[in-house]
Amino acid sequence: MNFLLLLPIVAPLTAAAVAIIFGWRRLTSWVTVLAAFAVLVSGVILGFNRRPGVRFSILDLFRADSMTITMLIVIGTVGTLATLASVGYIDAELAHGHTDAKGANLYGVLVPIFLAAMASAVLANNIGVMWVAIEATTVATAFLVGHHRTRAALEATWKYVVICSVGIALAFLGTVLLYFASLHAGATSANALNIDVLLAHANRLDPAVTRLAAGLLLLGYGAKAGLVPFHTWLADAHSQAPAPVSALMSGVLLSVAFYALLRVKSVVDLTVGIKFMRNGLIVVGLLTLLIAASLLLVQTDFKRMLAYSSMENMGLVAVAAAVGTKLAIAALLLHVLAHGIAKTLVFLGSGQLQAAHDSTRISDVKGVLTRSPMVGITFLVGLAILLGLPPFAMFASELSISRSMAGAGLGWVLGAALLFVVIAFAALVRNGSAMMLGTPGAGSPAIVVPRSVAAALVAGVILSLVLGLTVGPLLNLFQTAATQLGGAR
Repeated sequence: MNFLLLLPIVAPLTAAAVAIIFGWRRLTSWVTVLAAFAVLVSGVILGFNRRPGVRFSILDLFRADSMTITMLIVIGTVGTLATLASVGYIDAELAHGHTDAKGANLYGVLVPIFLAAMASAVLANNIGVMWVAIEATTVATAFLVGHHRTRAALEATWKYVVICSVGIALAFLGTVLLYFASLHAGATSANALNIDVLLAHANRLDPAVTRLAAGLLLLGYGAKAGLVPFHTWLADAHSQAPAPVSALMSGVLLSVAFYALLRVKSVVDLTVGIKFMRNGLIVVGLLTLLIAASLLLVQTDFKRMLAYSSMENMGLVAVAAAVGTKLAIAALLLHVLAHGIAKTLVFLGSGQLQAAHDSTRISDVKGVLTRSPMVGITFLVGLAILLGLPPFAMFASELSISRSMAGAGLGWVLGAALLFVVIAFAALVRNGSAMMLGTPGAGSPAIVVPRSVAAALVAGVILSLVLGLTVGPLLNLFQTAATQLGGAR
C-alpha cells in the first residue's frame, strides 16, 4: 500500500515535470487529467482495503486513515473534472487570444503542483508538514489567480497572497506552540508534531498553551478556508481565476484547509474539552453564514455570487464541526464531497458564460437554458445541489447537520443557521433564475462549449445523481472517519 500513499503526490508532480519539458500540448494536458484520476483511484483502492482501526503509513511521514481517504476522493473527483475541462478551456483561450503560450505553459505546470500540494496536506502525518503543504497551495494558486494578467486579476492575486499569508503566519505560530506543548508533554523533537503522537499526549499538553495554539490555528486555517474574519480574499480570487482553477479552489482547497482544522480539533478537544473549539467554530461559522448571506443578497456578479456561496457552505461546515458528533462529522464529509462536485459544475459553466459574454454581470446573461441546454441544464443541476434540493446529496447532508444540532442541544444555533441559509437560498434562486430563464436580448452571443468541458459537465451531473441516490460504501467510510475524529454519537 505504500505505493498508493505516494501515488497522489508523485503522479501530479510527474505531470508537472512533463509540462515543464514539453509545455502546453494536448498530450501533456491529458497527462494532468490522468494524474488527477490517479489521486481518485488511490483513494478508492485505499478505501476498499481499509480495515476498522487500521491506517496505512510510510515511516511516520505519510498516513492514510478514513479521513485522509475521504479527502483524497474529494481531491481526485474534483481534480479529474477540473483538469478534464482545462484541456478545452485553455485551448479556447489560446485560440481567442485570452492567453499566450507562456501563460498556458505556466498553467499546465502549476495545476498539477496545486493537486500534489493538496494531496500532501491530507496525507501528512506531521502537522508541520501539513502547514508547509498548505502554504505551497498558496504559492501555486497565486500565479493561477493572476493567470489573465488584467488589473483586476493582479489586484486579486495580491489581496489573496497578503491575506492568506497573514493567516498562514498565524497558523505557523499555532503550530510552534503545539510543538512546544508536545515537547513538554514528553514527546521527542523528531515526532512532537505527528498527529498520532499529539493524540497520545493530548491529556498531558498544557491547557493554556493549547488554547492559544488552537485560537491561532482556527484563525490561520480559517483564513484559507474562507471563514471570518480573513475571508475578504475569497470572492476576488475565485472571480478572477480561470474557471477550472476556481472549481479547484472552491470545491477542494477550502475543504483541505478545513481538514487541517479538524485534525487540530481532535487534539484540542482531548486536552481542554469540546467547549473551547465548539464555541470558536460556532461564532466563526455563524458570522461567516451571516456575511455570506448578506453579500449574496446584493450580488450583481455571478462568479462572485458563486464564491460567496462557497463561503456560506464553509460556514455551515464550521457549525457542523462545532457539533462534533458522529452524525455531524459524517454529514460534514458528505457535504464537502457534494459541494465540491456542485461547485465544479457551476464554475465550469460560468467560465463558458464569461467567455461568451465577455462579462460576469448577472444582468448581461439571460436565457441560458434555451441558448445552450448543455450549460443551462448543468448549471441548474449545480444550483439545485447548492440549494440543498432532493434528490441530491446536500439535501441529506444539510438535514443530517440540522438533526445533529438539534440532538446536541444547539437549537439557537440551528435557528440562526437556518435563517442565513434561507436568505442565501432566496438570493441564489433569484439570480440563477434570472440568468437561466430570463429572456435573452437581441444579438445575444452564442455559448460555445468545448468537448472536454462538456464531458466534465456531463460526468459531474452523473456523479451528483449517483451520490444523491445512494452514498453506498462511502457511508461507512464517513462514519469511520467521524469516529476517528472523536465523534461520540
